[in-house]
Amino acid sequence: MEMWMKIMYAVLLGMMVLFLWPRAKHMIANTPKATGSDWKAVLIPLLGVVLFVMLLISMV
Repeated sequence: MEMWMKIMYAVLLGMMVLFLWPRAKHMIANTPKATGSDWKAVLIPLLGVVLFVMLLISMV
């Protein structure tokens, strides 16, 4: 890859970080706290994926 392309990618990446930083800071400051039902909503599908992977492994 040419040197000018590497420099351009670095500049674009830096601009993206500078553009997204204030928005990410705002989202982190204003995030609602998780409740017990939120954790259940995450754990149930995760458990399903783990069981499915275990089934696939056992079938091999």
